[in-house]
Amino acid sequence: MSGGVDSAVAAARAVEAGHDVTGIHLALSRNPKSYRTGARGCCTIEDSNDARRAADVIGIPFYVWDMSDRFHAEVVEDFMDTYAAGQTPNPCLRCNEKIKFEAVLDRALALGFDAVATGHYAQLRTTAGGGIEMHRAVDHGKDQSYVLGVLDERQLRHSLFPLGDTPKPQVREEAARRGLLVADKPDSHDICFVADGDNAGWLREKLSERDPDLASLSPGIIVDESGAQVGEHEGTLGFTIGQRKGLRLGHPAPDGRPRYVLDIEPVTRTVTVGPHERLAITGLTGVDPRWCGPCLPAGNELAGESVTVQLRAHGAEHRARVVVTETGLEVDLLDPAHGVAPGQAVVVYDGTRVVGSATIAATRRATD
Repeated sequence: MSGGVDSAVAAARAVEAGHDVTGIHLALSRNPKSYRTGARGCCTIEDSNDARRAADVIGIPFYVWDMSDRFHAEVVEDFMDTYAAGQTPNPCLRCNEKIKFEAVLDRALALGFDAVATGHYAQLRTTAGGGIEMHRAVDHGKDQSYVLGVLDERQLRHSLFPLGDTPKPQVREEAARRGLLVADKPDSHDICFVADGDNAGWLREKLSERDPDLASLSPGIIVDESGAQVGEHEGTLGFTIGQRKGLRLGHPAPDGRPRYVLDIEPVTRTVTVGPHERLAITGLTGVDPRWCGPCLPAGNELAGESVTVQLRAHGAEHRARVVVTETGLEVDLLDPAHGVAPGQAVVVYDGTRVVGSATIAATRRATD
């Protein structure tokens, strides 16, 4: 129970369905005093209190589990390492994989529980052969199957997503009917462990403490595709592929059009910028695949009108041809995508079903 409306209604529905439910809130900060106030994230002091009050209204036991060390090792350190390498991570996806549906699930099973239920918007379906599949939520605008695409079949068998068949406005109405004070609470957003939403500032502070000689912390240059210097920067970790704002370029483009970050090289401390059309990619390579169902062997090909990929949370679907390799996936995009950064996830769908996911290691541009 995060302290938001979704997990509160999910818990209430689980009780109504006849399950023996216990509410769990995760303490993810090593220093509780560092928890920020307000509703920007999902791990504030107010959130813990809101979750406890919701559990009281529902009438279920409530506990706080300290997962701060595991969260720091598996999510925060991964976030820092990925940015330091010039890539763009998705900490929410990593948290689902390593914390909510691994560390929490393992502890729950050890304590005799059958499953972890959350307020995520996704649906689970059982096949005729007894398999378990994850599908998009009914409310495609709130669908969260992308950040759950790292879950394997074992984890899916011990998961419940009670809200997957309901549009978000109806969830808020239901919360109000149930007397839950979080009915009108704003949705969480931003990265929960970055107090003020300033990712670059947070990274600079934390990485400076950990490794002050890190190349991505050092000043460097911004160049255009010809190699001509057009600006300077204070560290590559402040940039991501597709970024337009905050570049502070000293030389405007000859055609006067805005420029975007096309490439980041932390070792040479070089950021390359160019026009928007150069952000278009037609293919990518994914590594470390995770399958939401049976593992697909190397050489397996997914193609056809129903096969799509999603490249960011709440991003568009792109028709694609996907080939499974020994190390991951090769994806050809039939619909070009823009601003895709290594380190993000590619999630493969067959219709509404989630087939699996992989970490993007490299992209291929349409104009290369």
